[in-house]
Amino acid sequence: MSSPEISPPLLTHAVSASPAPATDPVSPAAGPALWHGAWTAPVMRPSAAPWFETWAEQGFTNQSLRQTLRVHTGGTQVRIRLSNVYGHTPLQVTGAGIGRTAGPAAVQPDTMRTLRFHGSTSTTVPAGGRAVSDPVTLPTEPLDELTITLYFKGATGPATYHQLSMTTTYRAAGDHLYDSAATAYTEAVRPAYGSWYYLEGIETTGRHPLPHAVVTFGDSLTDGFGATIDGHDRYPDLLAERLLTTGRTRPVLNAGIGSNKLLTASPLGGDAGLARFTRDVLDQPRVGTVIVLIGINDIQQSADPASRTDTRTPPITARQLIDGHRALIRAARTRGVRAIGATLTPYRGAAGWTPAGEAIRGQVNQWISTSGAYDAVVDFARAVDPDGNGRIPEELHIGDHLHPNPAGYRAMADAIELAVVEQ
Repeated sequence: MSSPEISPPLLTHAVSASPAPATDPVSPAAGPALWHGAWTAPVMRPSAAPWFETWAEQGFTNQSLRQTLRVHTGGTQVRIRLSNVYGHTPLQVTGAGIGRTAGPAAVQPDTMRTLRFHGSTSTTVPAGGRAVSDPVTLPTEPLDELTITLYFKGATGPATYHQLSMTTTYRAAGDHLYDSAATAYTEAVRPAYGSWYYLEGIETTGRHPLPHAVVTFGDSLTDGFGATIDGHDRYPDLLAERLLTTGRTRPVLNAGIGSNKLLTASPLGGDAGLARFTRDVLDQPRVGTVIVLIGINDIQQSADPASRTDTRTPPITARQLIDGHRALIRAARTRGVRAIGATLTPYRGAAGWTPAGEAIRGQVNQWISTSGAYDAVVDFARAVDPDGNGRIPEELHIGDHLHPNPAGYRAMADAIELAVVEQ
């Protein structure tokens, strides 16, 4: 693993088959559509040494890729965003489709739609760029599961992707873009933590305007490592469910990346939080609030000398982390976005815990809780450590003393006062 470097200040990122199902264009007379973010996955560059086996390094050649996700908003029309931001060559997408999920790698036949790009069934996404599909009519409800299929006839090269999806992704040899059945999709990433490839966002429109979105920003605790595979029980998922059941439906978009740090980039954790905040949070459609939970990886991988790749670099300090949080808050307010600070959860007992790191966590949490810098505060530390012992109870973590299990993620979601995210 190469030595991480301190990231620059906040950056603004510019960003033969069976017959195809019909595409339903938007009527020009309908006027401009108001698009809402329904789902997102922050993208990363492929790593030569990922957490687990992925398809990102090798990419795809004459293969169909089927990816499943759950949307947090409904509408009458849908479109997708594809990203090639870390590609070194243009990405040739031979075909793309969408439909409601019928089961693992299967799609409900009567919901299958062809996705077009500027009227074409194929598109080329430039290196470093993105593509947004044309709108297609597909009525959706909050918490619907959708399946997106991409077919690549030629070699893609290494893939821009999101490493940790906690959702199984499937692959088939050849063109199976319009197969509703899962028969050809016999390959899945093992171990089955899953990844999403090229898919950056889903947007919906066509009903009454929804409230502004809530974006959850952070590391693996937001990304959901330790949640149930294909179970949709990360804390952002559970927050969306709470809002829906209380009649407060609004988009909740997960902008977490496993191993992500606030201050430095790394091969495993992607761009530093400071560097990606604009693209992954502020550039989302109609974002109104962000919940920030980040910094524990900076602490535990800096305070422990054994885990530092460059011992010449001084350990991260609480002041550096606080200054980083202040930079996020300033960027959010510049765009009219409310920033909610979440206290860093305990990790005593984890491999990277040290007394020095614990002291930094305490100082940062004290600042988050009492400084008034954030518009509001969510006490995730207390949510997963109700007795205040500085340790996550056994029943709330996956066995590593760091990552919550589904019950831990439920405790985090329940700790959020819904009125806080509605303002």
